[in-house]
Formats: sequence, structure tokens, C-alpha cells
Amino acid sequence: MKGLTAAEIRTLPATIDLVTAGRIVGVGRTKAYQLARSGQFPCRVLRVGHSYRVCTADLLTVLGLACDTHGQPCSGGQPTSREGAE
Repeated sequence: MKGLTAAEIRTLPATIDLVTAGRIVGVGRTKAYQLARSGQFPCRVLRVGHSYRVCTADLLTVLGLACDTHGQPCSGGQPTSREGAE
């Protein structure tokens, strides 16, 4: 299955299904569900009924593709520091 480009990822809706999120981070369906169930998926996973949803904003942050307040990529697409985030 083909991966998504950074531009394609930025156009995704606010939440996406776990399989799509897994595909973006490079894991298959089974591994994505294993990681979600164990709380080890690389970003926040929401449980909605029997479904898992992933916040696209969290995924963008994990991938270093988060945008600033003007919608521009941060530091050329490089991961941002999470220091002092809490």
C-alpha cells in the first residue's frame, strides 16, 4: 500500500481511522491495533464506541509536520522540540 505525502497528510480531516494512521507511520493494520490496545501507538488514539480514531494534529506533530499559527510548516518539516510542552 502506497504511503501518503506530507501534503496529503495535511489535507486529512480532524480525525482519521487507525488503519490510515498506521499506514502513515509505517505499520500494518494488525500492528496498529496491537499498539493502540497496549497504549503504545506513537500518538493519541481515541476510542469511539468500537472504533479507534487518531487526531490528525497529533499525528502531524509526531511526524514533525505540525503547522504554526499561520498554517506554515514548522522548521522546514523538522520535528519540533517537546521540551516544556507539559
